[in-house]
Amino acid sequence: MQNTLAELKRGERAIIIDVSSIHIPLKLLEMGCLPGNLVELVQLAPFQDPMYLNINGTHLAIRKETAIHILIEKEV
Repeated sequence: MQNTLAELKRGERAIIIDVSSIHIPLKLLEMGCLPGNLVELVQLAPFQDPMYLNINGTHLAIRKETAIHILIEKEV
Protein backbone atom coordinates (compact mmCIF):
# COMPACT_ATOMS: atom_id res chain seq x y z
CA MET A 1 0.00 0.00 0.00
CA GLN A 2 1.24 3.46 -0.90
CA ASN A 3 1.58 6.23 1.64
CA THR A 4 -0.42 9.40 1.15
CA LEU A 5 0.43 13.00 1.92
CA ALA A 6 -2.20 12.98 4.69
CA GLU A 7 -0.06 10.48 6.65
CA LEU A 8 3.00 12.74 7.00
CA LYS A 9 4.01 13.81 10.48
CA ARG A 10 5.39 17.27 11.31
CA GLY A 11 8.94 17.65 9.99
CA GLU A 12 8.79 14.56 7.76
CA ARG A 13 9.84 14.81 4.14
CA ALA A 14 8.76 12.77 1.14
CA ILE A 15 8.81 12.65 -2.64
CA ILE A 16 5.50 13.02 -4.47
CA ILE A 17 4.84 9.88 -6.54
CA ASP A 18 1.38 10.41 -8.06
CA VAL A 19 -1.16 13.23 -8.30
CA SER A 20 -3.40 11.80 -11.01
CA SER A 21 -6.64 11.80 -9.01
CA ILE A 22 -9.53 13.92 -10.27
CA HIS A 23 -9.91 15.22 -6.69
CA ILE A 24 -6.73 17.32 -6.93
CA PRO A 25 -7.36 20.90 -8.04
CA LEU A 26 -5.39 22.15 -11.06
CA LYS A 27 -4.22 25.08 -8.93
CA LEU A 28 -2.17 22.69 -6.72
CA LEU A 29 -0.45 21.27 -9.78
CA GLU A 30 0.34 24.77 -11.02
CA MET A 31 1.88 25.60 -7.63
CA GLY A 32 4.33 22.69 -7.79
CA CYS A 33 2.48 19.71 -6.37
CA LEU A 34 3.91 17.41 -9.05
CA PRO A 35 5.49 13.94 -9.13
CA GLY A 36 9.19 14.02 -8.25
CA ASN A 37 8.97 17.12 -6.07
CA LEU A 38 10.06 17.11 -2.44
CA VAL A 39 7.38 17.88 0.15
CA GLU A 40 7.76 18.59 3.88
CA LEU A 41 5.00 18.92 6.45
CA VAL A 42 5.72 22.21 8.22
CA GLN A 43 2.70 22.44 10.52
CA LEU A 44 -0.83 21.21 11.14
CA ALA A 45 -3.71 23.49 12.08
CA PRO A 46 -5.17 23.01 15.60
CA PHE A 47 -7.72 20.38 14.51
CA GLN A 48 -5.21 18.67 12.15
CA ASP A 49 -6.69 20.32 9.06
CA PRO A 50 -5.48 22.02 6.90
CA MET A 51 -1.86 20.94 6.46
CA TYR A 52 0.85 23.55 5.91
CA LEU A 53 3.42 22.20 3.43
CA ASN A 54 6.68 23.22 1.83
CA ILE A 55 6.87 21.85 -1.71
CA ASN A 56 10.22 22.70 -3.34
CA GLY A 57 10.28 26.07 -1.57
CA THR A 58 6.62 26.91 -2.18
CA HIS A 59 4.45 27.06 0.94
CA LEU A 60 0.94 25.69 0.57
CA ALA A 61 -1.97 24.89 2.83
CA ILE A 62 -4.16 22.00 1.72
CA ARG A 63 -7.00 20.10 3.31
CA LYS A 64 -6.57 16.48 4.36
CA GLU A 65 -9.45 15.49 2.09
CA THR A 66 -7.22 16.52 -0.83
CA ALA A 67 -3.97 15.21 0.69
CA ILE A 68 -5.29 11.63 0.85
CA HIS A 69 -5.28 11.56 -2.97
CA ILE A 70 -1.57 12.47 -3.29
CA LEU A 71 0.72 9.43 -3.17
CA ILE A 72 4.19 9.83 -1.66
CA GLU A 73 7.35 7.91 -0.85
CA LYS A 74 8.79 8.90 2.54
CA GLU A 75 12.47 9.79 2.85
CA VAL A 76 14.48 7.54 5.09
